[in-house]
Amino acid sequence: MWVLVFFDLPTETKKDRKIYAKFRKEIMADGFNMFQFSIYLRHCASKENADVHIKRVKKILPEKGHVGIMCITDKQFSMMEIFRGKELTDTPPVAQQLELF
Repeated sequence: MWVLVFFDLPTETKKDRKIYAKFRKEIMADGFNMFQFSIYLRHCASKENADVHIKRVKKILPEKGHVGIMCITDKQFSMMEIFRGKELTDTPPVAQQLELF
């Protein structure tokens, strides 16, 4: 399961930029990686684990701006086509989960 966080925060004033930077640093500290500017993603082993990280993001939501959170499955993520210019690139590898019997 993948958790994606999309955000569009104001950056007009010095205070706005500080809030933007703090939010970005806090989601990165929680294991999110930049996919594109203002789009961060994190792989989670299960829906329950994804819910934990979603709650953490909700706790640090800034007062202003727009933030979206979306979960997609590994299969949906692997079907994504990613381009650099007109050149197709590989999707990031899916983290392997160990199963205990």
